[in-house]
Amino acid sequence: MDVTVTDLTCRRGEAIVLEGVSFVLPPGRALALRGPNGAGKTTLLRTLAGLTPPVAGTMPDPERAAYAAHADGLKAQLTIGENLAFWAAIFGTGRAEIEKAAMAFDLGPLHGRLAAELSAGQKRRAGLARLLVTGRPLWLLDEPTVSLDRAAVDRFARVMRAHLDAGGSAILATHIDLGIEADELDVTVFVAKSDATLRDPFAEAVE
Repeated sequence: MDVTVTDLTCRRGEAIVLEGVSFVLPPGRALALRGPNGAGKTTLLRTLAGLTPPVAGTMPDPERAAYAAHADGLKAQLTIGENLAFWAAIFGTGRAEIEKAAMAFDLGPLHGRLAAELSAGQKRRAGLARLLVTGRPLWLLDEPTVSLDRAAVDRFARVMRAHLDAGGSAILATHIDLGIEADELDVTVFVAKSDATLRDPFAEAVE
């Protein structure tokens, strides 16, 4: 199923950040978000993930998406195996997905280690492994390779290619060349006016 976004307006707090965002992403394709820091890439991803309600426009149901941001989403006092089992339970997947995720990100040797004991790169690999236990077709990725060494970046790129080859989709903001063919969306085209803010309904009521 296509990922279709039409005239989407996104907010950060009370400020309107992006207006009129529109694109169609077919299955099996990736979309790379372009633009300088602060342009709204993270805001767009958070909106598509359902973490910030859109101000206007239409977008896919966030239930189709799995979001990987700067936080790794791990419970520090659970082992890696327990963390993956927790997320599999949340998303209604099972042991097969857990084993696939652990193998894809080379987490076998870390299976019994507490997340609190891992290096930043190990935590990132474990956090990205959550994507494979969600069973969701759309991946929303905000700088997914932060803290990864070159070998781990290559491993993640292989996981991405497999996801796309299976008919999944991905929208990502990254400064790293993953060697994956991707369409591009320059978010600066949709940056809102500098003074754009949400209207206060209470202020309107007393005017």
